[in-house]
Amino acid sequence: MSANTEKTVSQNKKAYHDYFVEETYEAGLELYGTEVKSIREGRVNLKDSWCHIKDGEIFAYGMHISPYEKGNIFNRDPLRPKKLLMHKKEINKLFGLMKQQGYAIIPLSVYFVRGRAKLKIGLCKGKKLYDKREDAAKKAASRDIERTLRGDKNS
Repeated sequence: MSANTEKTVSQNKKAYHDYFVEETYEAGLELYGTEVKSIREGRVNLKDSWCHIKDGEIFAYGMHISPYEKGNIFNRDPLRPKKLLMHKKEINKLFGLMKQQGYAIIPLSVYFVRGRAKLKIGLCKGKKLYDKREDAAKKAASRDIERTLRGDKNS
């Protein structure tokens, strides 16, 4: 195993369904020990999470980290806002894009790099209903093509 391997713990598949992901950024997570242990067990949910910038700092809201079973009094609130660690220049750039062009910042996945929990966030624009239908139709068409190609090879 090399030193830079990533171990993905959780992904937000709903984000790719509801948004166009324009850019992605990597952010560190400011967590407590029991939260890290819980994430290592894969007990994190990003489904309805989002990020917000307040006073020059960026926070992840709605990110559910289940309480660690062996954590007793040291467990924190599962839905508490988690501070993200990013460079000030990146935060200011994201803040400007959010305010001017109507982007949202959505957590896409949680993973570990060299023992550190990281959060991949995306600069996203919301999809309209017809965009979602179009994507579903493309996926269905590509599935049908794959199925027929596999069927031809097996015959």
